[in-house]
Amino acid sequence: MVDYSHFPPGRSSRPFAVILGVNEVASAIAVHLHRSGWSAALSRDSNPPVYRRGMSFHDALFGDRAMIAAISGARAETGLEVLAAVARPDCVAVTTLGLLDLLVLRQLDLVIDARLQPLALRPDLRNLARLTIGVGPGFDAKLNCDVAVPLAQTAAVKIAGGAAETTAADPKNFVFAHRRGSWRTAVDLGSRAFRGFVVGHVGGEPLAAAADGILIGIVRDGTEVVEGDVLAEVDPRTRQAAWTGMDPAGRLTAKAVMRALQKNATPTLKRSAVIAQDAR
Repeated sequence: MVDYSHFPPGRSSRPFAVILGVNEVASAIAVHLHRSGWSAALSRDSNPPVYRRGMSFHDALFGDRAMIAAISGARAETGLEVLAAVARPDCVAVTTLGLLDLLVLRQLDLVIDARLQPLALRPDLRNLARLTIGVGPGFDAKLNCDVAVPLAQTAAVKIAGGAAETTAADPKNFVFAHRRGSWRTAVDLGSRAFRGFVVGHVGGEPLAAAADGILIGIVRDGTEVVEGDVLAEVDPRTRQAAWTGMDPAGRLTAKAVMRALQKNATPTLKRSAVIAQDAR
């Protein structure tokens, strides 16, 4: 049962942001928004699947603990649960509800598309909120959003055999799906992996790591995947490997989003965020 004890009787004084995506970049943006006095709800899109789960709020959708920088993700299955979650201190809502479902809750002050879908057509976000921001390739302030923010160059966004965001990451550190099917794995984040170590199966086909290191990313067991999806990531640095906390590239991207917000938000929005932040 959902605890509605923190649910306010009227419209929250905090500006409300909807973030499309629950990956590590979207989650870092949610943390920065929350710190700046915003209410934030993350809307899950299954394409592409989230593999850096320890650096995102993704697993809150399955009832697991998801916390980044002392901010928790709370699963919300209905609109009322979304509003209840964002009204709680140090909490963001994580939901499978889509943007159309969230549009009817209240006036959206901000919509951010951080799904990072390199091969997907970009929707026109303009006029869906007081301000709309597109993150990553494919967004253009003249075509489909009010503000376009590039993805930090250190972010790893790879699609097998196709377009990819520029990244310094070595392709051999990733495990890709070779076909469509159900991903099955019993391996946990933070596990030690060796070259040739089978990290999971898709459609009965074993998929192995191509490098030695620590698994800093692995898609949740039972997820439906398609060819080209990233299923796991190995960090060869071992001692320096991190699979929880805020993703460094996500942090850089989130800071760029906050700078864009400061530059483009209306005075009313800026004032609301400052007042809400001071009241915490």
